[in-house]
Amino acid sequence: MNDLKYVIYVGAKPEVIWNILVSPEGTRAIFFGSTLESTFEVGAPYAYVGPGNDGDRTVHVYGTVLAFEPNKLMSFTEHAGPSYRDNHAELETRVTMTLEEVGETTKLTLVNDQWPDNHPSYVSTQESWPMLLSNIKTLAETGKTLNFGW
Repeated sequence: MNDLKYVIYVGAKPEVIWNILVSPEGTRAIFFGSTLESTFEVGAPYAYVGPGNDGDRTVHVYGTVLAFEPNKLMSFTEHAGPSYRDNHAELETRVTMTLEEVGETTKLTLVNDQWPDNHPSYVSTQESWPMLLSNIKTLAETGKTLNFGW
């Protein structure tokens, strides 16, 4: 399976985007009401937890922190939550996000790689990353999120 790579430019400083990526307010806004729970230490677990199939504490995505440099880089393994796939523990990919200041903008690069063969979420992930990144960009630039009609 091919790596998924997306590059966008956001009219905001890296600190603004970083806050969206890690703060409870930011993650609730862009990850459908979920918050990111972690100590953010390399090797520590993380989980996006929020309303869903299992009630208010549904684990939507979880994994292990691989790298974490505030305002610059975060990388982690990624698994769909247990309520999404029976074999969720076997379905691991890697997600790496980098932020680079370019003039008065920030270049946000997201790479989702290390896909196991026949991963059942590959196609839906191809569609969801652009929506998520667009939501990050819109929130950073306008203070509002996009309405996808859900």
